[in-house]
Amino acid sequence: MANDQTHLVRPSERKRETTQTPGMEREQAVRTPSMWAGVAKTEGHTFSGWHHHGAYESAIYVLRGRIRLEFGKGGKDVLEAAAGDTLYVAPGEIHREGNPDDEASELVVVRGGSGDIVTNVDGPAAE
Repeated sequence: MANDQTHLVRPSERKRETTQTPGMEREQAVRTPSMWAGVAKTEGHTFSGWHHHGAYESAIYVLRGRIRLEFGKGGKDVLEAAAGDTLYVAPGEIHREGNPDDEASELVVVRGGSGDIVTNVDGPAAE
């Protein structure tokens, strides 16, 4: 079935072969030429590596747990979100996600754009 046809993706059908970032696990549910949707999981007391999503903008819904998003110059800007909250990440924003809790967090992620879905980097620009 072509990705641009209406279809259902069960949890067991999500693909883990998508580009990964250390410290988190992404599962791709749907990818079209202009959109990516999936789930991201971060274990407790873990931070992902620094990365960005190129030309993609991202809406991130916190399904379970809490998430700490660090971004901006020196990574000093911080947003903290809990289950039920939605974060927006602008295209090209270098960031990392952290999970401050004991239990794993789970996010539903929808990205609009094109190109590489993730680029891992050493960190944000210094001040």
